[in-house]
Amino acid sequence: MENFSFKKLLVWQKGMTFAERCLDITESIKGHYRLMEQLEAAAASVPQNISEGEGRFSIKDNLNYLFFSRGSLYESITLLNLLFYKKLISQDKLEEQEGLALEITKMISALITQKRKKL
Repeated sequence: MENFSFKKLLVWQKGMTFAERCLDITESIKGHYRLMEQLEAAAASVPQNISEGEGRFSIKDNLNYLFFSRGSLYESITLLNLLFYKKLISQDKLEEQEGLALEITKMISALITQKRKKL
């Protein structure tokens, strides 16, 4: 069976793991509905933008979606920090997500550098 090429990207796979873990966090917290929705949307947007960019025909369009993905990752980390400040998640959980996010950020930045060379 043929598969979508973006699914082979390690950065997309790690983005999916990050989003899944964020959803696990939001499902465990009662209340703060708007913040939970924001975290769910921002975290899900990380792999969504990577895949959407891969579906574009121009490198410039693809780059824009990588920038969006990185921005969503940063937004997610800010929201996770807020949850930590409010004592809704543990420091271990925050550090786990931040570690994965740093890894994804480096991967996205490397992809951006690689694709810029093709312009």
